[in-house]
Amino acid sequence: MQPPMGNERPPPPGRPVSAFVPGAAVPPPPFAAGGPFVPPPRQGALLPQPGAAAPPFGAAQPAAMGGYRGPPPSQVPFAAAPPPQRPFTSAPLPQGPFTSAPPSQGPFASTPPPQGPFTSARPSQGPFTLAPPSQAPFAAGPPPQGPFAASAPAPFRPPPSSSLGQPQSPTGGSLPALNYAAYPSAGPPVGGTLQSLVEDFQSLALSSAPGSLDPGVDVKALPRPLDGDEEPVKLLEAYPLNCHPRYFRLTTHAIPASQSLVSRWHLPLGAVVHPLAESPNGEEVPVINFGSAGVIRCRRCRTYINPYATFADAGRKWRCNLCTLLNDVPGEYFCALDASGRRYDTDQRPELSKGTVEFVAPTEYMVRPPMPPSYFFLIDVSVSAVRSGLLEVVAKTIKSCLDELPGFPRTQIGFLTFDSTLHFHNFKSSLSQPQMMVVADLDDVFLPLPDDLLVNLVDSRHVVESFLDSLPNMFHDNVNVESALGPALKAAFMVMSQIGGKLLVFQSTLPSLSIGRLRLRGDDVRAYGTDKEHTLRVPEDPFYKQMAAEFTKNQIAVDIFSFSEKYSDIASLGSLAKYTGGQVYHYPSFQAATHGDKLKHELSRDLTRETAWESVMRIRCGKGVRFTTYHGHFMLRSTDLLALPAVDSDKAFGMQLSLEETLMTTQTVYFQVALLYTSSSGERRIRVHTAAAPVVTDLSEMYRQADTGAIVSLLGRIAVENSLSDKLDSVRQQLQLKLVRSLKEYRNLYVVQHRIGGRLIFPESLRFLPLYILAICKSLALRGGYADVSLDERCAAGFSMMILPVKRLLNFVYPSLYRVDEVLTMEPNKIDTSLKRLPLTMQCLHTGGLYLLDDGFNFIVWLGRMLPPELVSNILGVSLANFPDLSKIQLRECDNEFSRNFMKILKNLREKDPSYQQLCRVVRQGEQPREGFLMLSNLVEDQMAATSSYVDWIQQIHRQTQS
Repeated sequence: MQPPMGNERPPPPGRPVSAFVPGAAVPPPPFAAGGPFVPPPRQGALLPQPGAAAPPFGAAQPAAMGGYRGPPPSQVPFAAAPPPQRPFTSAPLPQGPFTSAPPSQGPFASTPPPQGPFTSARPSQGPFTLAPPSQAPFAAGPPPQGPFAASAPAPFRPPPSSSLGQPQSPTGGSLPALNYAAYPSAGPPVGGTLQSLVEDFQSLALSSAPGSLDPGVDVKALPRPLDGDEEPVKLLEAYPLNCHPRYFRLTTHAIPASQSLVSRWHLPLGAVVHPLAESPNGEEVPVINFGSAGVIRCRRCRTYINPYATFADAGRKWRCNLCTLLNDVPGEYFCALDASGRRYDTDQRPELSKGTVEFVAPTEYMVRPPMPPSYFFLIDVSVSAVRSGLLEVVAKTIKSCLDELPGFPRTQIGFLTFDSTLHFHNFKSSLSQPQMMVVADLDDVFLPLPDDLLVNLVDSRHVVESFLDSLPNMFHDNVNVESALGPALKAAFMVMSQIGGKLLVFQSTLPSLSIGRLRLRGDDVRAYGTDKEHTLRVPEDPFYKQMAAEFTKNQIAVDIFSFSEKYSDIASLGSLAKYTGGQVYHYPSFQAATHGDKLKHELSRDLTRETAWESVMRIRCGKGVRFTTYHGHFMLRSTDLLALPAVDSDKAFGMQLSLEETLMTTQTVYFQVALLYTSSSGERRIRVHTAAAPVVTDLSEMYRQADTGAIVSLLGRIAVENSLSDKLDSVRQQLQLKLVRSLKEYRNLYVVQHRIGGRLIFPESLRFLPLYILAICKSLALRGGYADVSLDERCAAGFSMMILPVKRLLNFVYPSLYRVDEVLTMEPNKIDTSLKRLPLTMQCLHTGGLYLLDDGFNFIVWLGRMLPPELVSNILGVSLANFPDLSKIQLRECDNEFSRNFMKILKNLREKDPSYQQLCRVVRQGEQPREGFLMLSNLVEDQMAATSSYVDWIQQIHRQTQS
């Protein structure tokens, strides 16, 4: 038995903890289908140190905090007791979401309505005006007890089958049956009859439990995504012909049949597309070459042949699954059909049996011959770049990657350096070392040489290496503080416009000369909280967006590496990456000793990862639906064609779906993502992902098939884009409003017939959504105001969120927290399996522990105040007494078991996601202000500044769903 929490007495043997209020009759167990209720094991309980009183939730009292542990399976984490007779103590909002009302008055008292976690408006001005709730709607009998009405998460259910093995039509008419003989390639539909309540939703009984840390909510039983992203792979059981969800994820795998259902859904209806994601299980994507037959496509809607296409007329015709047009089968592609209408060679043809394939594109898919992969480097050599060590790190990293650049032996490379003037470099293969030519006229930029500024790497390898070796010393004595980035961009465009490729910009100071000059505007505090606040987050000068349009037109992608000590206007510079399919890397106050390893890793990956060049992407949909809004880094060439000069496995895109018909007439909707690109080897290819989803008439089925990861990913992108035209406070309120309306609509589905009473219910599929939305509101891109996050960091975080795949975005907004001191003495092969994620709250930080927080971009190493000094010195390699400034500590492996195991943990976490290199920062408990902005600001479950804790957030959502 685990030790009790706070002043809670141990329960008598055989009696569940928190299942009843002392002195009250033991309530009957909650109902369940087919047997008694067995509560699922829960992730952890908050255990204080023996003899210590339980601190209030969110209070920074780590000395009284224990590790996070789970309750025994026999315990029921939630109580079903009357409301407490005392006010809340866990940092309530100014007006307090609850009062100590008598139990007879229902779960809530008629207090003024809450103001939401992100607004200081009067009650009448808040986004949610709540009327005082009436008495409990169901007075006869207590509501079901326990944290969830469901005995287990609702499984993915294929439709019932008849004795002949054919799918039966579910009741309610939501999913008609499919005839496998007529449609041999069609997958079975999702859904079926509505099952009992125990499989429909989960619920929270918001009442006090004996010994709980917060009256009203049993904190340890709140849903938390401690297992990370859950890819909806079970969909493949019902739709085995679909592409893997890693490539294409719908926000709900049940398409609404009418506009009325869409209006009641309230959450984003759309998808997240990751076209070049790494293949699951290391499988290679099959490549198909149709040869003289040409790529098989529908002649009307241009859909590519796929597993859901059907064949007719003895194999001489094939029917498009998107538009239903009957197409001719080329003679070279003909194959006879079996008795069920299935081609005999289906299993031997990947395009007819797999949801993801690549077609080799013939010459008619080429506007021009495939261009070689080209890399052009635009490097700031002003005094700040020299003194920070930037030039040395960049030069050494590029040189180390020359052998791994894609496209050998066709790869091309070039360099241009700049400060207040432009420095062109001649890399002609006949030279022994490069020649530098300086252009000082910034208003009339020209190329001093027509050729040899962008050269073949194989031919000019020795000249390029000579340049990289001499680059750090070439500008060693430079004291120029100016930056002519705008003219440098125009010069780079002139060099690359005939070939295209990737432009990498290294900028260490605010552009100050000629066209593209920017002003210091990041410290304009007066704009925050006003209607002009969003103007700080949009480009100041249209020059950069105009240049981005020219770059995209000429197949040039731009990656921005920013290193400014102060303000560098990421909002303006980032538009170059946003509209060219590029990426933004931000290293505030760069110093080679601190940030060098991070820059080396991220630049190396940017240069060596497999890249799709000269790309365009289009998503086709079946009859009745279409994608209308797109989110990510691209240039929209037409209503549905995304121009991507370069795209890779680290970039994903969000898109919103709309219905074109008032009432859908189809049973299944098909989607096909097509990415036309040039490979690094010079081959034109088409990567195709195909998926199907059922059309439903039941809102509950949409909730059941919801994908939290896709919803959060799409919501995050929408919120970032909304922040460019609205105040941050308004954006956060919009997120809260979507959540409240969605849960309220779901509650209305069951409140009458199932006597929900005052409980907060939510779909099993969306159990983590409230916490994720709270985490988005507290993310770098959206939290607080001027004093909380610098403008450049906020904009850089926003650009990152726009391209992150689902898994990485979820870890960014809700980082992973581990306690590592307890595993450092284990055998190295057992350490990974012993690391367990903890909730992001101070309650989990023990004063004698060593903790690691990982958000995908940074490692925060938190040293408890009572951590043994010997362990600290073994990990850090220095004594804290002799090295008090932890901001300058660089972790390196030391000659002891603790250090080796600790560095192995960091290495393993980095290898799981090599997209970025986490910058390691060490902070000590009580070290202010570093602890606050490094560690505490990431504990999203705690109250910070004007934002709510997770407990308060749940209580607000509860109240608003009942109003």
